[in-house]
Amino acid sequence: MSYPSTLRYTKDHEWAKLDGNVVTVGITHHAQDALGDIVFVELPAVGRSLKKGETFGVVESIKAVSDLYSPLSGKVVESNEPLAGETSLLNSSPHDKAWIIKVEISSPAEFNELMTADQYTAFIESLK
Repeated sequence: MSYPSTLRYTKDHEWAKLDGNVVTVGITHHAQDALGDIVFVELPAVGRSLKKGETFGVVESIKAVSDLYSPLSGKVVESNEPLAGETSLLNSSPHDKAWIIKVEISSPAEFNELMTADQYTAFIESLK
């Protein structure tokens, strides 16, 4: 699997895409593959403040329940509400249609601390 170079990644298998001062966040292909068929996603409330590394939601699959961690600090400005009724998108389109939240970031420097696609690919390989 190749990971989009336009995204940044965390060791917890979330991705982040920067657009101005808003970051779109989702889970990686690796995460959805490890989880299997996702059947439930818990989304945070709009307006919630997050700190980098803080749990902001949960994804549940037929295999496991996994926490979602914020890759950056900021305020949730949008949750992908349709995703709650169409969780299969997390499996079929994890880097595109299945974004989970959008966060207005409070510290742009945190984005540069995230892994590039090449770094994330090497990280995934190191787990095998």
